[in-house]
Amino acid sequence: MADPSTYRPAPGQIPVSPGVYKFRDAHARVIYVGKAKSLRPRLSSYFQDLASLHPRTRQMVTTAASVEWTVVGTEVEALQLEYSWIKEFDPRFNVKYRDDKSYPSLAVTLNEEFPRVQVMRGPKRRGVRYFGPYGHAWAIRETVDLLLRVFPVRTCSPGVFKRAEQVGRPCLLGYIGKCSAPCVGRISPEAHRELAEEFCDFMAGRTGTYLRRLEQEMKQAASDMEYERAGRLRDDIEALRRAMEKNAVVLADGTDADLLAIAEDELEAAVQIFHVRGGRVRGQRGWVTDKVENVDTAGLVEHALLQLYGEERGEAVPREVLVPALPDPVAPIAQWLSERRGSAVDLRVPQRGDKRELMVTVERNAAQALALHKTKRASDLTTRSVALQEIADALGLDTAPLRIECYDISHLQGQDVVASMVVFEDGLARKSEYRRFAIKSFEGQDDVRSMHEVITRRFKHNEQPAGRDEETGRPRRFAYPPQLIVVDGGEPQVAAAQRALTELGVHDVALCGLAKRLEEVWLPEEDDPVVLPRSSEGLYLLQRVRDEAHRFAISYQRQKRAKRLVSGALDSVPGLGETRRQALLKHFGSLKRLRAATVDEICEVPGVGRRTAEAVVAALSSRTPAAPAVNTATGEIVEEYAEERPDDGSVTHASDSGKPQATTGVVGTDATDSGTSKHGERT
Repeated sequence: MADPSTYRPAPGQIPVSPGVYKFRDAHARVIYVGKAKSLRPRLSSYFQDLASLHPRTRQMVTTAASVEWTVVGTEVEALQLEYSWIKEFDPRFNVKYRDDKSYPSLAVTLNEEFPRVQVMRGPKRRGVRYFGPYGHAWAIRETVDLLLRVFPVRTCSPGVFKRAEQVGRPCLLGYIGKCSAPCVGRISPEAHRELAEEFCDFMAGRTGTYLRRLEQEMKQAASDMEYERAGRLRDDIEALRRAMEKNAVVLADGTDADLLAIAEDELEAAVQIFHVRGGRVRGQRGWVTDKVENVDTAGLVEHALLQLYGEERGEAVPREVLVPALPDPVAPIAQWLSERRGSAVDLRVPQRGDKRELMVTVERNAAQALALHKTKRASDLTTRSVALQEIADALGLDTAPLRIECYDISHLQGQDVVASMVVFEDGLARKSEYRRFAIKSFEGQDDVRSMHEVITRRFKHNEQPAGRDEETGRPRRFAYPPQLIVVDGGEPQVAAAQRALTELGVHDVALCGLAKRLEEVWLPEEDDPVVLPRSSEGLYLLQRVRDEAHRFAISYQRQKRAKRLVSGALDSVPGLGETRRQALLKHFGSLKRLRAATVDEICEVPGVGRRTAEAVVAALSSRTPAAPAVNTATGEIVEEYAEERPDDGSVTHASDSGKPQATTGVVGTDATDSGTSKHGERT
């Protein structure tokens, strides 16, 4: 525990201007980021008598080893810089809402020549229009199915679209009238884009215009005695109304607003957001966070607004944002929201009427989300604490290993040898810290030597000072050391890792290995393993860490193998660089289709001339394709990953499953999990 007085700056050194400050720990890792209207009084408040500080603030200042600050011009600039630094450094003592990447949204890819309507998850992409998020993907598909009758926009994947374009025949949706079939030229790109924009306008809440227009067209068709067309228009109107009924009117004035409510206790807070567009609830989402800093409801609201709108622009920020409490001061956050929207944003607390009633509903949802989260997590917190303590007791550690790193080696018959590093903090996976390695110092199959190389490469970074790289300005990798290293394997792998640590002078990191055959825990320089009970929570945690490292290593090895096998046949073509190789494979979809293409078909690829096309055909025809590999579990023929037939006539295959495959020739063996026990047995 550090003494805050050892790094307290002199009061005269701290400016009274607005700014943003960072607390760093002994490893120069940023652990807290804050902003202040005046830096001097705010920073001085952290260096009071420890007994008078809030317990969370006291823990933060005693964990920190230094403090630094940056002066800015206005409070809005301080707000923007604070958001950027929290996102970049991910400080452990800041409130961080778990990002809801799992919520599906309805997306329209306006950045493509023929925009596509689809369900999309994950971070938002530039040039894509989003609606939602929704609680379930099926809700999106039901809505889209109704709207495609009126707005027959493309919904197929690029592969299906390209296939229909090649054969000159649309898919089923084109035949039943739920796609305008741009793949076969039934509609021009301009007309299809206009159709997609009308779809977006309807989803954005501007529904009255289309309903009135369709009603007028229906009446006109009936007057002209075009009864079949009038009947179709009547059904279209009914479909639109059914889609609208799925979202009941909650605000009669047709307001565009986001309502944010918070339910909290001493340890955690749950946030619920309702997205209202055109008076109807168009989406709902929520987060739960640990209150790792001393923050009130207004502070939680400010953090939530930064999380919600930090990456948004334009109409994604609504005209009204209704919250349970206003941040203090409210002017900077209101100005920041207005700048992101491009027009004024009304940030306020609803007091009466429909908006207040809807806010009560959102608050009720937040309270239920917090209660549900606590019932799910109570046992999880206890289990993880027990698991970490069991590991510490079994390995003779002074404290529970809060940061665990696990390493695994993966290869296939000595080719494409790679390694993985996964990180668990407080018993949970921290995927942003994962790293992967390609073995460089030798070729062939040697897990022990590979483990020595990986540990050496990882801990060489500790010889450098922690913090940011002087050339790139980015945070240095591997600057934060673990309390425990786990290697996938037995005594030989543990000995190799220990030798690497000793050579680098690293003596304050615990080490163990987990052998898969009997789930034995091997310690350095010990003749006998530690055997944890099969019901041990500590063993379960070590198994999860080991299995995650195994999964991460295999996925990287498969990527390298697939890239080598698919592109290897094109490497010998003179004048064909990486960009045009990728263009060829993207255009034809696979090496098999490229091999079957003619010179004229290859010339259709942008940037590929006739001479290059002839060289590609000659190179592929000179290499005899191997017989297809067969997945023995499913009977599926795996053609894309079959290797080329070598000159000696033998055949080697590698399937996507990474398991042994029956082939016509030599049967490959899986070496992606090649540990060795103490007695030389495979583990």
